Amino acid sequence: MEESARVRRKSLANPDQERRFRHGEGSFVDLGSLAVGRGILRPGWRWSADVQPNVGTPSCRIHHLHVLLSGRFAIEMDNGDLHEFDPMDVMDIPPGHDAWVIGDDVVEILDISGNVAEFGLPAVRSRSVGTMLMTDIVGSTERAVRMGDSEWKQLLGQHDRVVRSQLERFGGRVVKTTGDGFLAIFNSAGAALLAALAIRDATASLGIPIRAGVHTGEVEAVGDDIHGVAVHTAARVMSAAADGQVLTTAVTRALAEDAASQFRDIGEHALKGLRDPLRLFAVER
Repeated sequence: MEESARVRRKSLANPDQERRFRHGEGSFVDLGSLAVGRGILRPGWRWSADVQPNVGTPSCRIHHLHVLLSGRFAIEMDNGDLHEFDPMDVMDIPPGHDAWVIGDDVVEILDISGNVAEFGLPAVRSRSVGTMLMTDIVGSTERAVRMGDSEWKQLLGQHDRVVRSQLERFGGRVVKTTGDGFLAIFNSAGAALLAALAIRDATASLGIPIRAGVHTGEVEAVGDDIHGVAVHTAARVMSAAADGQVLTTAVTRALAEDAASQFRDIGEHALKGLRDPLRLFAVER
């Protein structure tokens, strides 16, 4: 016999858990399928100053559904959009933001989004070794200005479809797009190199020259994104590539010896932001 629904009751006056941080405190009750929280934020509280050092992500990655009970509150999204809220406002705030108290009044917030239990805790992270492929279109800004918005948007759409197709073909996962390029990660170094060459050739047939950098290293997964020095290294390797060139590092070359690729040693290069010079290799079929 199916179990009947039951009423559950908890009180924020006697919460399941409480957390204190500089300029504020929070508490919540857990109803199983939903956690409801209450936050008291004093003047001077700001997420990036009072919570971020413990969480470790560049911005708050939690999706909030808040009711602002008292005080005034502001958020800034990662894209720079600013929003201010007044008492009794209902706030649907996507992940990727900073937040702070406006003025000298204490802010009281009711959080009914269900994920308040994770607020203020270090982001769940996992580290693994992967091969990053980063691409971009050579001279994209100048070309966009010359072509005009409409024609450029159409050409960029063709580029994106071709790149995604080749990434899928060789088993890569798109991490993010950069407007005129892609960051993807592969389990196989050889597959990443072959994908880079295939993307270069396929986009060239559209009249869109690209450059690519491939590097293997340890990355930290945060949600669908990846972080770490290895990601920055892949970007710097790409920046060192000439038009239509695929560059890689010694570690990726060593892992991809059996791939259908040839490597030309182009010597050591001092890359911006990296402590030591890297030996780079131009990759061809």
